[in-house]
Amino acid sequence: MIDFNRGDSAAATVARDPLTPAGAGFRPSRSVVLVGLMGAGKTSIGRRLAQRLGLAFVDSDHEIETAAGCTIETIFEMYGERAFRDCERRVIGRLLEEPVQVIATGGGAFMDHETRGTVKARGVSVWLRADLELLLHRVSRRANRPLLKRGDPKEVLSALMAQRYPIYAEADVTVDTRDAPPDVTVDAVIAGLQALAPVDSTEAPVP
Repeated sequence: MIDFNRGDSAAATVARDPLTPAGAGFRPSRSVVLVGLMGAGKTSIGRRLAQRLGLAFVDSDHEIETAAGCTIETIFEMYGERAFRDCERRVIGRLLEEPVQVIATGGGAFMDHETRGTVKARGVSVWLRADLELLLHRVSRRANRPLLKRGDPKEVLSALMAQRYPIYAEADVTVDTRDAPPDVTVDAVIAGLQALAPVDSTEAPVP
């Protein structure tokens, strides 16, 4: 695991010419899979990261809803979490067989042993790590989080952090997200991916 946020801010880990966007000319050779809890910013950071790298972006939750023909909330209510995880596993496996892209996953995806193995074999995983207060602030903006309907959001998130963070730590790259401009986090993610470049990247010509 590469932790690119040992300092006080993600920006401190990135040294580059301010006139040259981070990631210019760099392309990972495998799909980048963003993991982390709800509210960590996987979708918003993923979109920006894909744009910066010149790759397609896909949200696995959206793909699951398309495949199931209903919302994730409905899947949970009608069929339960086990059915949802099975669908999630198959969708992420399919996405990792497609051309290199940036994939944002649901908070529980990386917890599944089979899914985690598939990601390790076919992609490069990036954990967007966030503290409790930031997650609470972000998830309060949306009311369609099935897991948060099981009790007090702070208690639920605290329990999920205790359970999931040790597994998320198995990701190839770890980047702390903070209440800062998204591009700060994107820069840190790209720096982490570039650190893997000797064994896991290709150089694309700069236009």
